[in-house]
Amino acid sequence: MDPGQDLEQLTGLSVYPRSAVQVDATIYFLARSGEGYGKRLGILGDASGFEGMRHDQSGVLLCPLTPANAIGLRARLPWLRPAPLGLRTSAGFGDRLGLATPGHARAARQFSGIAPIFAQQSVRENDRTGRRPQQVLDDATWGLFQEDWRDPWGADADHLKTPTNADAFVAAGYTLYTIDPGDHVDNAAHTASPAEVEAKVETLPWHALEDTAQQMERRYLGRSFDLGGSAFTFDREALWRAAAKYGRAIAHTLQMYRHLANRMGDQGFELEVSVDETETPTSPAEHLFIASELRRLGVRLVSLAPRFVGRFEKGVDYIGDLERFSGEFAGHVAVARALGPYKLSIHSGSDKFSIYPIVARLAESLVHLKTAGTSYLEGLRVAGSIDPSLFREILAFALEHYEEDRLTYHVSADPSRLPPPERLADSELSGVLDLFEGRQVLHVTFGSVMTAVDGEGAYRFRHRLLTALAKNEEAYYETLEAHMGRHLAPFGARRRK
Repeated sequence: MDPGQDLEQLTGLSVYPRSAVQVDATIYFLARSGEGYGKRLGILGDASGFEGMRHDQSGVLLCPLTPANAIGLRARLPWLRPAPLGLRTSAGFGDRLGLATPGHARAARQFSGIAPIFAQQSVRENDRTGRRPQQVLDDATWGLFQEDWRDPWGADADHLKTPTNADAFVAAGYTLYTIDPGDHVDNAAHTASPAEVEAKVETLPWHALEDTAQQMERRYLGRSFDLGGSAFTFDREALWRAAAKYGRAIAHTLQMYRHLANRMGDQGFELEVSVDETETPTSPAEHLFIASELRRLGVRLVSLAPRFVGRFEKGVDYIGDLERFSGEFAGHVAVARALGPYKLSIHSGSDKFSIYPIVARLAESLVHLKTAGTSYLEGLRVAGSIDPSLFREILAFALEHYEEDRLTYHVSADPSRLPPPERLADSELSGVLDLFEGRQVLHVTFGSVMTAVDGEGAYRFRHRLLTALAKNEEAYYETLEAHMGRHLAPFGARRRK
């Protein structure tokens, strides 16, 4: 008999069949517990150290999905611990709802050659949804346990801006730390006059950079950088403009890296640097300068996210000239190979289907694809098919809050182009998620939606949305498997079923 069926007969609960695993003489499994989105960890055998209640007939300890029990399970089942992934092609799966990991795992199982990062959340996303780094990691743990995922996987502390930001992720056990020094990038240096650039360089924090302007010039001017099939040389203006634009960001990255190294101690971790959320593109020459300076300072990268040409707006395909993107991206690949190698990270990577073939062809394995909000949007799609009135209310609310919530995102949707929600038939609602404006309006308002409260202080949407998806979880997993599979297909070999 199937182990899950045996456990169901013992406990009377609905057991997730893939989760049942025996280690030594102890069986662990995950089961549904009543209505809503409650689940329980079941342990038959040695349950020392776990918190729960004994099932009278079977002797199974039924445990709530608490942080302490997640830590205990990771200690017993080591494949549930995140690990550094190295230079393998990788993909990050953001999960703003905490329910998506089983669907993400099913999508990742379709392909070989792609290392997944199942716990990925930025500080901004956590702040806007009221979640914590430990909760994000634990939600991924339970989802992977449910699906019996045993291959290596990572956990990304995304878009860290201050040392304090990093500490909660370190305590939770994350393995990849994405430093975002974007606030320290001087975008004005991109077009400043030569005199203004000179003044900016003179006031750089040279002590923090362990450098001087004169030493910098001696390292770069008159030197040819071999990029494997091509070479690059800096003239003085290009060098000083790159230093003016990125010098403070490099100093901040060094501070963050050393803080992390001190906090992590002997624990292995990986570092990504992201300058993608800036106003001006990063040229291959500027990329070379950033990478060369970080290497000089002892900062070792597993990936770097430049600000590529074109527009990487949230929730929609790439906007820009594909031929120009291809040419510039080839230059970035050459730098990443010569100065690393390290991976090129594609931020705001959700739904950028037109560039995936270009990226996969030029970078080959040196790619990290980062997605986040698209899984939330697919959650809304599924919920809308179950409870149209809920989707209609969320859409109306999102339209009211879009202008405020868009301020910290790169989006250009005009909400006036969307039909009023009250005029849409139930059958037309999901079509909003296929519209440019609909995707962006719903994408950037996720935090307002998830934390909105009514006059009595209760959540307006959160519990209804989570309950609808939990009660129809297979529909959500299937939708995610198909949608995220489209993202992964250009980067990995499809496995035979």
